[in-house]
Amino acid sequence: MKKPRHVPAPTKQQVLDFIKGAEGRVGKRELARAFNLKGDEKIQIKAILKQLENEGAVERGHKRRFARPGAIPDMLVVEITGTDTDGELVAKPLTWSEEGRPPRIYMAPERRGDPVLGVGDRVLAKLRRLRDDTYEGRTVRRVAAGPGKVLGVFRAGTDGGGRLIPTDRRQKAEYNVGRGDTGGAEPGELVLAEVLPSPRPLGLRAVRIVERLGDMADPRSVSLVSIHAHGIPNEFPADALEQAKAAGAAPLGKREDLRAVPLVTIDGEDARDFDDAVWAAPDEDPNNPGGWQVAVAIADVAWYVHPGDALDRSAFERGNSVYFPDRVVPMLPEELSNGWCSLKPAEDRTCMAVLMRFDKTGEKLGHRFLRGMMRSAARLTYTQVQQARDGAPDEATAPLVDTVIAPLYGAWAALFEARQRRGVLDLDLPERQVVIGEDGRIARVVPRARFDSHRLIEDFMIAANVAAAETLEKLAQPCMYRVHDKPTPDKLESLRDFLSTLDLSLAKGQVIHPSHFNRVLEQAKDRPEAHLINEVVLRSQAQAVYSPENIGHFGLGLARYAHFTSPIRRYADLLVHRALIAGMALGDGALSPAEAERFAEIGTHISVTERRAATAERDALDRFTALFLAERVGTAFPARINGVTRFGLFVELGDTGASGLVPVGSLGDDYWIHDETRHALVGRRTNATYSLGDEVEVMLVEANPLTGSLVFHMTSLAAPARGPVRGRGRPRR
Repeated sequence: MKKPRHVPAPTKQQVLDFIKGAEGRVGKRELARAFNLKGDEKIQIKAILKQLENEGAVERGHKRRFARPGAIPDMLVVEITGTDTDGELVAKPLTWSEEGRPPRIYMAPERRGDPVLGVGDRVLAKLRRLRDDTYEGRTVRRVAAGPGKVLGVFRAGTDGGGRLIPTDRRQKAEYNVGRGDTGGAEPGELVLAEVLPSPRPLGLRAVRIVERLGDMADPRSVSLVSIHAHGIPNEFPADALEQAKAAGAAPLGKREDLRAVPLVTIDGEDARDFDDAVWAAPDEDPNNPGGWQVAVAIADVAWYVHPGDALDRSAFERGNSVYFPDRVVPMLPEELSNGWCSLKPAEDRTCMAVLMRFDKTGEKLGHRFLRGMMRSAARLTYTQVQQARDGAPDEATAPLVDTVIAPLYGAWAALFEARQRRGVLDLDLPERQVVIGEDGRIARVVPRARFDSHRLIEDFMIAANVAAAETLEKLAQPCMYRVHDKPTPDKLESLRDFLSTLDLSLAKGQVIHPSHFNRVLEQAKDRPEAHLINEVVLRSQAQAVYSPENIGHFGLGLARYAHFTSPIRRYADLLVHRALIAGMALGDGALSPAEAERFAEIGTHISVTERRAATAERDALDRFTALFLAERVGTAFPARINGVTRFGLFVELGDTGASGLVPVGSLGDDYWIHDETRHALVGRRTNATYSLGDEVEVMLVEANPLTGSLVFHMTSLAAPARGPVRGRGRPRR
C-alpha cells in the first residue's frame, strides 16, 4: 500500500483558510488528517490554534473544536419561528449573541409517527450548512414544546373565519382562523393567537385568537407589536407592584446632606424618569489652578430594591427599561421609576453620589463616593440648557446661567480635552425621532437633535462610571464591568476591503486604536458616502457587553469602565450600586454573597436583555416610520444609495432617515450586473450605473406598517458606467 506523501506543516494562514472553509467545527484530528501531520507537527497545530484564538480569528467551541468567528455549532437548540411560502418550517438559534441577524435554518421533515413541529417548539437539531447564512436542521430530540403563539393582523373571510397575517417579516405564510376561533376580533385588529395542533405537515396552519390588542391603524399598536414579538415582559407581578406601592420617603439617617448643592437634572423633553443630576464649580484649592469640582448624583434605587425581593426578581427578568416613541416599558414600577427614585425638582430624594476633582486639562485628581440626600434645583432639558449657553435663556434657566450652567460647561471643556487626548471612537450617526402629536398620531419623523449639552452629560456620566469601576477594584469588590473588545481581524480585513473601494485606507500591521478609525471618519466627513462609512465602521466593531471579567472598553479608550449612572433603567447599574454599598459599608441594600457568585451568569443575561430591547426599539421605529409614510405612497423623495446587492438597491431618505429597497426588477428593461468591487449595479445594454453613495430620487410604492418594510422605485436616471464591469448579473424580472 502506497504511503501518503508527507507535506510540511501548514502555515497559520493555511490552517485559518481550512477552518473557514469547513462546513462545521474542526479539531486537531481533522487538521492532522487534512495536512497529513505526524508526531510533533501536531503540537505545532495546537500552538497555531491557540494563536488564532487569541487573535480572535477563530472561536473555540465544545470539546476544543474551532470555527470562524460567528459560526454556529454543528448541533444546537433551535426554536421554530414560522413557515416560508412553501410551508417549510423555519427556525433560529434559541440564543444568539453575535452581531447581525441570526442564520436561517430550514427544518427537515419529521420522521413518520413523530409529533409535528409547530411555532415556538424547541428542539436539539443537527445542522448542515447550505450556504453562508442558511442551514438545514434535523431534529435530534425535542427540548420543549413552545407556547405556539403568533402575533398578527386578522383579515376576515367570507365563511365567518379568516386569515392571520404575521407581523414578523420572517414568517412568509399566513395562518387559517376557523369560524369559531376568531375570539370576536374585528378585521384589521392586531391579535395574539395560539397555533393549533395539526396532523398535516404541509398547508396553512390553524390558529385560535386568544387576545385582541387593538386596531393596527392606531399608532399605539405599533409598539405593542414589538413588545409581544420580542417577548418583553410588560406586566409586573402582583407582589412587585405591592412592594412598590408600599415604598415611601427614606430618612436622612447617616446620609450626607447635599440639599444645599444646586444639582440639576438635564434630560430630553420626553423623559419620564430623572435618575441623574449634576453640579460643577471651580476648584478652590490653590494647588489646582483652573481645576474643577464635579458632582454626579444618582437615584438610590438600592434603598428600595434589595437582592432577592419581588422588585429585584422582576427587575432582573426585564434587565432594562425599553423605550418606544409612545411609551416606556420600565424596569421598575411607576411608583419608583417616576416616583421615589425620580430626582424631581424641589423634592428630597435619596442618592448615591460621586464627588470628583479635575485639573484644568481634565485629568482626574481624586474622587469620593457617598450616600446622600439631595434636592434637585431644576428639571432642565438639553434644548433649554443649550439655548441658555448660546445666550437665549428662558424663565427657568435665566437665574441659573452664571451659577449653574456656566460652571457645568467650564468643567465639561476640561473633560472634553481629556477625551480628545484619549482618542474616543467618534461616530456620526444621527438617530431618528418619532414625534407623537397631542391627538396620538405621528406628527413627524426627524433626526434627533444633538447638542453640546448632550455631550456634557455624556462625559460627566463616563467620568462617574470610570470612578465606580476604579473604586470597586480598590475595594476588591465584584464589579459588573461594561466591556468592549477591539474588532476581530476578520472584521478589520472586511472593513479595509470596503474602504479600499472608496480610496480610503485603515492602518495595518499595528495595534489598532479608536484614533485610527477617527482618521478615516475625518477623511470621509465631506464625502457623499460619509453616513455609510460611519455605519460600516460601526458594524466592524465588537459588541459591548456586561461581564465581571475586565478587558477594558475599546471604543471609549478606557482601561476600566462600569455602568453606575442609570439604576432606574439598567440592572447592571443597580449591581454596581450594591457593590459600592457593600464595599464602603453604607447600610442597607448591599450586594449579597449569592449575587456575587452569579455575576458571570447575570452578565450574560442582562447583555441578552439589552440586545432584545435594542432590537425591539429599532423594529418599532421602522414600523412607526412605515405607518407615517403609508399616507405618502406615490410621493417622490430625495434619497441616497446606502447598499448595493444583486437583488436591488437600498436607499435612505434624507428627511426621515427611513430605509427601503429598490428591487432590481424595477430598474428598467436591462440585464443588471452587480459589480461587487465598485459597489454598483450596471446595466449591460444601457451601461447605466447605480453606485453606493449616489444621490437619487425615488418614489414610494409600498409602506407596510405590519413589518416596517418600505419599497421604492427609482425615478431618476442612472449615470453611465465608468471603467470595466466585473460581477454577477441579474435580469429584470
